[in-house]
Amino acid sequence: MKKPFDLKLSVNPVYDPGFYPAALFNKAFLEAVEKSGKGVPVAVGIERNDGLISVYKTKVFDESCREEDKNILYIERLVKALLWIKGGFRVIFGGPQYLGEYLKKAYAPGGLRAFDAEFMARVYDNPFEVVVTDYYKVPAENEKPVPAGRHMDGCRIGFDAGGSDRKVSAVIDGQVVYSEEVVWHPKINSDPDYHYEGIVTAFKTAASHMPRVDAIGVSSAGIYVNNEVKVASLFLKVPEDLFREKVRDIYIRAAKEIGDVPLVVANDGDVTALAGAMDLNSGNVLGIAMGTSEAGGYVDSSGNITGWLNELAFVPADYNPESMVDEWSGDYGCGVKYFSQDAVIKLAPRAGIELDENLSPAEKLKVVQKLNEQGDKRAEGIFRTIGCYLGYTLAHYASFYDIDHVLVLGRVTSGRGGSQIVETAKEVLMEEFPKLSRKIKLELPDESDRRVGQSIAAASLPSIK
Repeated sequence: MKKPFDLKLSVNPVYDPGFYPAALFNKAFLEAVEKSGKGVPVAVGIERNDGLISVYKTKVFDESCREEDKNILYIERLVKALLWIKGGFRVIFGGPQYLGEYLKKAYAPGGLRAFDAEFMARVYDNPFEVVVTDYYKVPAENEKPVPAGRHMDGCRIGFDAGGSDRKVSAVIDGQVVYSEEVVWHPKINSDPDYHYEGIVTAFKTAASHMPRVDAIGVSSAGIYVNNEVKVASLFLKVPEDLFREKVRDIYIRAAKEIGDVPLVVANDGDVTALAGAMDLNSGNVLGIAMGTSEAGGYVDSSGNITGWLNELAFVPADYNPESMVDEWSGDYGCGVKYFSQDAVIKLAPRAGIELDENLSPAEKLKVVQKLNEQGDKRAEGIFRTIGCYLGYTLAHYASFYDIDHVLVLGRVTSGRGGSQIVETAKEVLMEEFPKLSRKIKLELPDESDRRVGQSIAAASLPSIK
């Protein structure tokens, strides 16, 4: 790989010498633009539902600098990150014409980023488009955060639907009276009745530990609008016709089995952030759940959810084009392969750990975690590599979020691995980004909170009228 800049990492990932962090590339790029004295302003607007628009302003090299390749890499990766963090069906690009045309081609049918365009069109029920204009013609930002959860009155069910296990809690006036975690395999089942029965069983189990049910809150991987499933990897194998018939309203139907009670379904990443904000009694919380995939969520300084997509699994973390490709999006270097059980499985052979191919991904993770608990240095190196990824990528995320706290959750962080990940991430921040290191606090909840914390926070989502 020909590297645009020769980046020197202060902390190197043990088992990934080719790692080319987004944060360091962007830093080197913007410094080079500044040094050239020929920076050209760029504004990228991302429009989503209800006329809401997020705007990001930056600079690129003037065409006279003949740095088109660096400009394209910088803008292409930036727009990809903005789309998956903010979410939207329209990109309004204000900057050099050739960069806008490149984006148009990339997001056109059959283009390099056709998956992203089709995904966003489905989520927002609008055709996807890239509009190219002048810098000063990009519309003004229009954001509308909404208050999130924190309701604890009454008898509540909190359900967390993960890709490898489902967790449910019964909560009475803010006190957890029952929690359980059950292994299931939603991503490999094509029959939506399997999912439905699993959800209803969990609801009924929690309900049996309370005198009544006043509300149900659901934390679920995927994208939800008005409690309906828009896109979710949990239902990956369900055919499209059955998805429309039985999946879109699956939580609404399951809740009716319990009674006519308030229901709120939210993305699991936002619930992760909410759990942290509630625990810390603070705002500016970025939640990252490392499980089957990488889930992200954010609560702002006022304790509100932003309405952004926060799908960090698809945000590029590694700009090495030879890095692992995500099977779903077809893109390289995305968070899902760095902050999930996929990362552990990817790194295991590099560490000299052979995993039985007949095991499920969750079982493979447990094998590595068990070795780590036994003091195996190869396994420790895997979790420290993920921690290195995390430190550099948090600096990248800080370009888009105002972060005071990072809450790290998910099955990958269970046991010693969680501490090793966080310790190494802190080391990276201290060495490479000292200013951020002083601002950002990484929080690792205790083991019980880490496993069921999201289902408990989910319980607080609905208000009881």
